[in-house]
Amino acid sequence: MPDSTQAPVKIVVPVAHPMVAVLGSGDEVLRVVERAFTSDIHVRGNEITVTGEPAEVSLVQRLFEEMFALLRHGQPLTPEAVDRSIAMLRSTEDERPADVLTLNILSSRGRTIRPKTLNQKRYVDAIDRHTIVFSIGPAGTGKTYLAMAKAVQALQSKAVNRIILTRPAVEAGERLGFLPGTLYEKIDPYLRPLYDALHDMLDPDSIPRLMTAGTIEVAPLAYMRGRTLNDAFIILDEAQNTSPEQMKMFLTRLGFGSRIVVTGDITQVDLPSGQRSGLRVVQEILEGLEDVHFTRLSSHDVVRHRLVSSIVDAYERYDADASPVVPRRQRTAVHPQERPRP
Repeated sequence: MPDSTQAPVKIVVPVAHPMVAVLGSGDEVLRVVERAFTSDIHVRGNEITVTGEPAEVSLVQRLFEEMFALLRHGQPLTPEAVDRSIAMLRSTEDERPADVLTLNILSSRGRTIRPKTLNQKRYVDAIDRHTIVFSIGPAGTGKTYLAMAKAVQALQSKAVNRIILTRPAVEAGERLGFLPGTLYEKIDPYLRPLYDALHDMLDPDSIPRLMTAGTIEVAPLAYMRGRTLNDAFIILDEAQNTSPEQMKMFLTRLGFGSRIVVTGDITQVDLPSGQRSGLRVVQEILEGLEDVHFTRLSSHDVVRHRLVSSIVDAYERYDADASPVVPRRQRTAVHPQERPRP
């Protein structure tokens, strides 16, 4: 058989980029590239020589061009960023990894919030283009965090006058009665993840003032009933735990000059057995409606510890292999104090 390899291709690293910045500390970035391709990759001085099949060599060349572009934008190369760049280059999409990974949404407290995968960039772009956006995907895909960053950006640019953050308190009936404190103290555990994200994006000292003025409101979903929300950026988090009636109630709160982002994971429904999730139902009702967009994220978009992606995939395989005769148990643990009294 004829040899399918082509003559070695040399990639010259620009003088502006030190080799340690390109290859990583202890060559950790180079090792990521070597593991991802079957081509032979050799480094000598500021030259990288690649030998292999033409299509793969071309892909390696494109990868290093994207890596150089990231460095020109002042973004350090990490194994994670290179991994994501490789995944994007191997997809059939035309968007450049450097364009995705350097899209700044918000800079706050010495850090910059930006999308880290192609689907995350599409999600962020959809928020700019549509009035209502649904983001559906597993834990760790940045659904809520990116929505919060866009909300703060909209507030700071005066595109909206306030931010409204809400979640369903699934156990909001009798169970709250067993928690100590006032009503706000009872619902605080349900809303705490939203407060945590806010503290990442705003000066913590300014948050109480903004909340007192009504510029930022964090409230359970039940508090949305009967209101019309104008000039606001509204985020409904954990939407898989809404009923179809609650979802309809929430979406019809939309007022002039407002936009809505709904986030949730339909594999993590905590509703009582037999009750349909409003997030599942709304896909059947609103898919294809003008100015409504559905973004679906997957384990490939997980940006927490890389093991989280493997865990999500393992659970998906388990669910797919489970016998359809035996229904998957839902999490309906009952507090000891809530058991029926004799």
